[in-house]
Amino acid sequence: MAITVPPPRPPLADERQSHGDCAQWAQWYECELGWATEGTTPVRLLTGLRFDVLQVPAVAGHAALRRVGRTGPVTLSGARMNLLVAAGSADELPGLLDWLEWGGVTLSLTAIGTGGRIIAPAPPGRVAGRSGAAVWLRPPGLRHEGEPELPALVGLGSRGGGTPDLVRLVDAVATECHRARLMRARTGRSTDESTAQPLAFS
Repeated sequence: MAITVPPPRPPLADERQSHGDCAQWAQWYECELGWATEGTTPVRLLTGLRFDVLQVPAVAGHAALRRVGRTGPVTLSGARMNLLVAAGSADELPGLLDWLEWGGVTLSLTAIGTGGRIIAPAPPGRVAGRSGAAVWLRPPGLRHEGEPELPALVGLGSRGGGTPDLVRLVDAVATECHRARLMRARTGRSTDESTAQPLAFS
């Protein structure tokens, strides 16, 4: 599976926040979480430094979250869900999917690692600028509460114990992406851009 770094998308007119609000958002992420940001309209979170991202269709993401227990932070941005995982996970994803026997299946699953970015939701407790803007479904813990426990493989910073399991998360996400794709093919409905790709089976 190819690892892609999607280019930043210019914000739509109704996505733009006031410069003052966005500057405060960027300061919150940098000071409270220690996360690197870019821009102010909108603020973007840089991936590959403190975390990587698994990006999936929202319908598959919601189903996967019901199957797994603890995860890292999760955002919802339109029809896509972003699951934050340990930095370095994007590089490990192709081999992990092969090991889980998902390597021959076309999935609506994108890994965003070094050089990537995602739209920053409003910090927890603050109102998003518009309906449909990026929001936190599972917000991050603050830096003074300790390092966030991101889903990881052993050797990618996993401390074991209560750390969420990257293998279980990836398997659940892949299963739900494939299930949603089969349902769309069966009903003839298209719910996201990935339906243009042909179905593939292992």
